[in-house]
Amino acid sequence: MGRRLGGGAVVLSLLLVTLLAGGLYAAAWAFAADRLPRGTSVAGVELGGLAPAVAQARLEKEFAGHDTVGVTVGGTTETFTAEQLGFHFDAAATVEKAGGGRSFDPRRLWDYYAGADEVAPVVDVDDAALGQVVAGLDERHGTAPREGAVRFVGSRAKAVPAQSGLGLDPAATRASLLAAYVAGQGVTLPLTDVQPAISDDDVHAALEEFATPAMSGPVTLVFDTQKLVLRPAELAPALSMVAENGRLVPKVNGKRLASIVNAHLGDAGKPVDATVELVRGVPTVVPGKPGVGYDPDDVTAALPDVLTKTGASRRLAVEATVEKPEVTTADARKWGIMEKVSTFTTYYPHTDYRNINIPRALSLINGTVLAPGETFSLNDTVGQRTKANGFVEGYVIDGGEITTALGGGVSQVATTTFNAAFFAGLKDIQHKPHSLYFDRYPVGREATVAWPTVDLKFQNDTPYGVLIETHVQKSTPSSSGVVTVSMWSTKHWDITATTGDRYNVVPPGERVSRAPDCEPQEPNTGFDIDVYRHFRRNGSEVRVEKMHTHYNAADRVVCKPPKPAP
Repeated sequence: MGRRLGGGAVVLSLLLVTLLAGGLYAAAWAFAADRLPRGTSVAGVELGGLAPAVAQARLEKEFAGHDTVGVTVGGTTETFTAEQLGFHFDAAATVEKAGGGRSFDPRRLWDYYAGADEVAPVVDVDDAALGQVVAGLDERHGTAPREGAVRFVGSRAKAVPAQSGLGLDPAATRASLLAAYVAGQGVTLPLTDVQPAISDDDVHAALEEFATPAMSGPVTLVFDTQKLVLRPAELAPALSMVAENGRLVPKVNGKRLASIVNAHLGDAGKPVDATVELVRGVPTVVPGKPGVGYDPDDVTAALPDVLTKTGASRRLAVEATVEKPEVTTADARKWGIMEKVSTFTTYYPHTDYRNINIPRALSLINGTVLAPGETFSLNDTVGQRTKANGFVEGYVIDGGEITTALGGGVSQVATTTFNAAFFAGLKDIQHKPHSLYFDRYPVGREATVAWPTVDLKFQNDTPYGVLIETHVQKSTPSSSGVVTVSMWSTKHWDITATTGDRYNVVPPGERVSRAPDCEPQEPNTGFDIDVYRHFRRNGSEVRVEKMHTHYNAADRVVCKPPKPAP
């Protein structure tokens, strides 16, 4: 019985102690509530014993004054907002980190009563924004290091020494700016030495391993039986050394190298199209010639290895291919250019400018070959009428009046060529008659040209090729000039022309001009006229084309001196 009573007393005592301890713990928890531990501070702001909401409000008020940071680099101060720096203070997260809020965790009660130390604020950082600011400071106040490099100049490889620079240490700068923002103070950021990625040792190694050997002698490219020697000075523009993984590696500019090689190959490397020429008055097929082709990428890839070798080993065998011409000899034979199918002649009065401009334009047209379906353009063939192209100034019609311009007289060539194409049965694509009629041209069947818009175009819509032949006999003070254009092909059409009567006739007037640049002008009657082209084959008419032309009337222009000024 005694042992039972003694055991019950022990249990009772333990129960009473437990209840007492629990009561004391509950009282401690109730007293601490959700307040921050005693002695807690954030960035110098005392928060101990404050409720979380009060502590958060105090922190937000304090950090509102931290919205700008003065940053001094190299003696120059700039001011940035917290937003520019990418800093965002999170007051709620800071209070939670400091121990605000209710909890039965004994460690939380211990922290409250035992006190806490300084708590670091929670600051969210936008690293992209911060990095942009740091990079800008570095660019404005630092000095970029000069990377060591190798330059190929002339026939030599030259070293460019490396040089250290001054810049901001990214990690240290980030920490300093964040600390300055938290403290609400300005900060001075030191510039430290920045070493280049490519040092003088790297440059020396690049010279020894590649650059100096590359410039030590010529390189021979072998295209089957053809050899091409490239000297160091010729190769230099295509060579460079670039930084990769902390070292300089050779690089060959493929486009520049191909340009150098092609310049050496010249016409020998290009295919030549077959054509037809008149040889002693007979159309003769001139055979096409194949060219030498190669893959520029193969040469570009293999060249660096060859450049490090010496003597006879500096040779590169290039796999040559045969490039066929676009127009083969067989194509030219199929054109069937066998006979003269049309010819036309016009005459022009004597002037020095016509004796220059007309032969020049005819020489550029002579020998032109049109494959079936191809279109002839006089402007494209002759080019712009300039002094550099061999033309001089002469009279032209502009706006119905006679004036001067480069290439005067070329319309004589246009009219003659147009009529040769007309009677060869070629398709008229574009032609523009003169605005005034000149009796040295066939009425209603003539053409003028002006660079670059007014052109003469016709298409070879026959199944045969067409060769254009031109001839000129220059004028003299006592004789007219003679222009002849002929078309050689295989006869496809028999062409004849008929011309209607003139209608809508408008007589000219007369007027006086006192303009300083006045040119006297003979009168011209205006009228309309129609020309018909008849296409016949085997004696039967296949079709008829109508061509309408309108000529303006031109007044007689009498030039008189300008009136004297009042």
